[in-house]
Amino acid sequence: MMNAIRVEVKRGKNESAASLIRRFSRRAQGLNLVRMMRKKRYFERQKSKNVDHKRAMVSGERRAKFNELVKLGKIDLSAPRGKGRKR
Repeated sequence: MMNAIRVEVKRGKNESAASLIRRFSRRAQGLNLVRMMRKKRYFERQKSKNVDHKRAMVSGERRAKFNELVKLGKIDLSAPRGKGRKR
């Protein structure tokens, strides 16, 4: 589990909500919380060697099958390919 940093701000006697939020934001920036959270936002674990190798093997097999179909003339490379159909 991640290390948690606790930021606690208590409201003063005559302090408005806006100034309380501003003080909280400054304290969070001082502790680099915002920077750390943005850095962790798009973090992805590295795949294991086995998973990566298996993916490479599957894509290699697909590529070989495609090239074989091209050689047999079952796939025309000059024909448009893509996800959408043109009507």
